[in-house]
Amino acid sequence: MAFTASKLNTFLFFKLPSAFICGVRVKEINQDKCVVSVKHRWMNQNPFKSMYFAVQAMAAELSTGALVMYQIKESGKNISMLVANNKGNFTKKATGRINFTCLDGYLIKEAIEKTIATKEGQTFWMKSVGVNEKGEQVSEMDFEWSVRIK
Repeated sequence: MAFTASKLNTFLFFKLPSAFICGVRVKEINQDKCVVSVKHRWMNQNPFKSMYFAVQAMAAELSTGALVMYQIKESGKNISMLVANNKGNFTKKATGRINFTCLDGYLIKEAIEKTIATKEGQTFWMKSVGVNEKGEQVSEMDFEWSVRIK
């Protein structure tokens, strides 16, 4: 699979339908950066009329996980990936369009090279920051990814 936003959104439709139905979409991806967007609407709101935290978590996780998938494909090796841990901070009510950006693509290549060389699993933390249309941060989520050669 080529790693384009369009191909990843098709992947979402078939493999992660709950994220797709909630409006989670990849907007941009390259080896270092991934931007995922989701708009607050009736389908993904909480009782307080803001975006449900789990929808934010899906979008944030995708912004990190898509980068991991991208780097695994680039390596040409059969490598498994798994979220081992996560943390989240919510600083503002999430309404309107929220863009989650991860700039940690550089961390993955090193971990993949190390897992290939040592045949041992590696873990690393990646950060995704959610920003509303006004440029205000609404949430920040950290995901600990684990990769190992199959």
